[in-house]
Amino acid sequence: MGDLEGKGNELERKAEKKIKGWGIFGNKYDDAAELFEQAGNNYKLAKAWDKAAGVYIKLADCHLKLESKHEAASAYVDAAKCYMKTNPQKAVQTLNLATTMFMEIGRLSMAAKHFKDIGEIYEKEDDLEHAIEFYDKAADLYQGEEVTSTGNQCKLKVAQFAAQLEQYSKAIEIYEAVARQSVDNNLLKYSVKGYLLNAGLCHICGGDIVAIHNAIEKYQELDPTFSNTRECKFVADLAEAIDEEDVAKFTDVVKDFDNMTRLDAWKTTLLLRAKNMLKAKEVEEDTLM
Repeated sequence: MGDLEGKGNELERKAEKKIKGWGIFGNKYDDAAELFEQAGNNYKLAKAWDKAAGVYIKLADCHLKLESKHEAASAYVDAAKCYMKTNPQKAVQTLNLATTMFMEIGRLSMAAKHFKDIGEIYEKEDDLEHAIEFYDKAADLYQGEEVTSTGNQCKLKVAQFAAQLEQYSKAIEIYEAVARQSVDNNLLKYSVKGYLLNAGLCHICGGDIVAIHNAIEKYQELDPTFSNTRECKFVADLAEAIDEEDVAKFTDVVKDFDNMTRLDAWKTTLLLRAKNMLKAKEVEEDTLM
């Protein structure tokens, strides 16, 4: 591996020398670009990720001198892939440069893909506010390019993280919108009850019993099959427990559903929040009495 890194160093020096020397028209940048690319490959094989990223940024500069924004953007993407191994923040910076260039040349699907990549980096870093921002950007571009399925995947990520940050209205709006888009699609209609359940749980966390009952009615109108689902009964039973301010009943409803359909961590978190609000209300009323 040391030999590969040494070869990368040598190729990078040769490329730098080409740029500093004389060249006819753009030839020196063409020659340098080829050498930088070879250097990058050697650094990658040697797992010298930061060196590889740095050389791909130099490669991007060569392509910009040659007025090839597409090639420059691709080089920034290669740099970002290397930085993902060592420095997520630098990966975000280089992907942002790439997305700007892809948008300038009208490659909006490529820009969307890399906005999604940035969202995934922030998701891994547990930076949900920034993850929302970039998944949202990706969704808008995908939907503009009529790549609806991937756009919806990004929107659902936004809804998931918004709910985690207690931005329930934003999450509800997205889950309802995706449910409406999916209800008449033979491939997607089976997912609708899940979206409506998620929206319902966000309403449950809001604690407004009138809004919860209105939502259940709206969801039954949106999807006539929803009325007969376990998901619909679950939300309705939770609403009843909240209306009766009965923590034990709320707990039993959750246990019964979980025994039939295992609750994931996201749903469990939201249900625990709702239960804690119900408990707090019960304690407050006991204190007043």
